[in-house]
Amino acid sequence: MTEITKQAIALLRQLIATPSFSREEEGTAVLIEGFFKEHNIPTHRKGNNIWAFSRYQDEKKPYLLLNSHHDTVKPAKGWQRDPFTPTLESDTLYGLGSNDAGGPLVSLIATFLYYYKTEGLPFNLVLAATAEEEISGANGIASILEELPEIAVGIIGEPTQMRMAIAERGLMVIDAVARGKAGHAARDEGVNAIYLAMQDIGWIKGHVFEKVSPALGPVKATVTQIEAGSQHNVVPDACRYVIDVRTQECYTNREVFEILQENTVADLTARSFRLSPSGIPLDHPLVKAGVSLGMETYGSPTLSDQALCSFPTVKIGPGDSARSHTADEFIRLSEIQAGIKKYIELLERFRDSLTR
Repeated sequence: MTEITKQAIALLRQLIATPSFSREEEGTAVLIEGFFKEHNIPTHRKGNNIWAFSRYQDEKKPYLLLNSHHDTVKPAKGWQRDPFTPTLESDTLYGLGSNDAGGPLVSLIATFLYYYKTEGLPFNLVLAATAEEEISGANGIASILEELPEIAVGIIGEPTQMRMAIAERGLMVIDAVARGKAGHAARDEGVNAIYLAMQDIGWIKGHVFEKVSPALGPVKATVTQIEAGSQHNVVPDACRYVIDVRTQECYTNREVFEILQENTVADLTARSFRLSPSGIPLDHPLVKAGVSLGMETYGSPTLSDQALCSFPTVKIGPGDSARSHTADEFIRLSEIQAGIKKYIELLERFRDSLTR
């Protein structure tokens, strides 16, 4: 195991031992600042977001962002170990945030350290350890993008088994209100808002969006909550329901919203349009570099900070998304070691493609 890998794992142990729920990441932000200070690397900070630049910057060269997050969800029920005690059993390191996204984060930090003093790179590296990813918060990566130079491309560190997500679904939550007219149920009065909502829901269930993403498939709209009525003998004048919409890069969130509104009788209100689908062309040099190394590409159904980046990104990192947010979350040390190696190989291959 290389020294840089040992340092990454030691940092991960410290991060696990420091609670860092979304909006409460002060402790891990201080840890990350301290780690960079130990390596004589200047950092910038806004809120609980920390970022640093490679030593030899050239503003004429493009900027490549390495980003992952240091916030966690709260421990799920069923932990058999202390979630804040980094517990190593053979090759397996247990602890809250070890997999999502501590492993990818420290692997990217190690990769940044590897290149920090390298002169002559055809790009500038920016490492950003950010907050509030688990809640897509306004004080996470979205709050620092305006502080950074224009980013040409980014690598988002999440547990993907080092597969390369070249597209990611967006998320839009829509509140709907179907409005009828109250009346007495016994006299067949009024306009039943539940029946109006049922018409909408039937259309939503059966509708197939025309444009299909090669990586993500069709847009998915699912009614997940419904509420109506005050008592058994009153025809309800309003029926509220919620639509969970998972978008893809063929449509903007607003376009999907407009299609839904045009074909339903309810009044629709999107809670936000900001969690957009993302994608990167298959012929992008970074994607081609990964493919040349044998990395599998796929479309990711889960949301990450890719949704908040306006520039092309790939999502890739050690660990397994299936372990995220589960009891006894873990990552293997061998995964971190292999992840650091693969990140470096990816940047080397990308570097070669830019200097040919």
